[in-house]
Amino acid sequence: MEMDERKATILQAIIRNYLETGEPVGSRTISKYTDLNLSSATIRNEMADLEEMGYILQPHTSAGRIPSDKGYRFYVDTMMEAKDREISEMKKVLMERQDKLEDMLKGVVKLLAKDTQYASLITAPSANRNKLKFIQLSRIDDEHLLTVVVKEGNVIKNKVVDVTEPINEETLLKLNLMLNTQLSGMTMDEISLSMITGLKAQAGSHSGVISEVIDAVAEAISAEEDLKVYTSGANNILKYPELSDNSEKAGHLINTFEEREGLEELIIGGEDGDEAIKVYIGSENKVSGMEDCSVVTATYELEGGMKGTIGIVGPKRMDYDKVVGTLKSLRSGLDDLYKKDN
Repeated sequence: MEMDERKATILQAIIRNYLETGEPVGSRTISKYTDLNLSSATIRNEMADLEEMGYILQPHTSAGRIPSDKGYRFYVDTMMEAKDREISEMKKVLMERQDKLEDMLKGVVKLLAKDTQYASLITAPSANRNKLKFIQLSRIDDEHLLTVVVKEGNVIKNKVVDVTEPINEETLLKLNLMLNTQLSGMTMDEISLSMITGLKAQAGSHSGVISEVIDAVAEAISAEEDLKVYTSGANNILKYPELSDNSEKAGHLINTFEEREGLEELIIGGEDGDEAIKVYIGSENKVSGMEDCSVVTATYELEGGMKGTIGIVGPKRMDYDKVVGTLKSLRSGLDDLYKKDN
């Protein structure tokens, strides 16, 4: 069997009704909910096909149907295709300007939780740490050089390099020019052994400086910054019976959301790949303790290549249409908000 237009419309009607009520959906409800003008018997047959295809489930005998993870996935993918064609206007989630980026992000995440009634998080933006932007060698004294390594996003790392013999200003200028011409804009993976050998040959008696500088670049690029995460609305999770009926599971879920380790797993998943919006439904979510939730993440970008993640955590029957629309609008306006606040 294939998913045709009628089945897709019935499936979407089931999911929308379940999102609103949290109750299993019967054929009679769907016959009133859609404009297909189909009999309850025809709808029952289509629902039986959808169940056989794995898109809906019947939790109890003689009960209505509820969406499966596969059904949610179909709904989200279909809905997101429509959203990509029509990006909503930026919601006015910030009514007041913030003087600092941190205050702005805290304001965003608080209003996001209030607007969606789910748990929300946002990370402070960070630079692409993999690319080298610039190297500056400066003389401290006859035995030491200061190596300043600038990464994408203007993240700066310093290291003092020992030298075996004094380096005059002219030689230092040549070394700076040579290093930046060869290495600027590269990642460590792109800096090959043959390239390093060539640089050492050009440096002559100062080849040892090249080795020290390459080590400094490697340290700077691999160094990880502390991840700053702002959260709000964790208690919103308790509003949904399917997440709060079991107090132990609910407590574990909230702890997972509030602990840095759990949040990092969400954020890494959100930043992986090129998709602006990612949706993880039920079993698709690999974070321990959140198997009964849906997680929606969006990557936002500020000027200078600075990127961060926005996330929403809620029940599998969350209002995906609203959440995805809100995140698309928010990510499109964060750069403008950041510029205004600076």
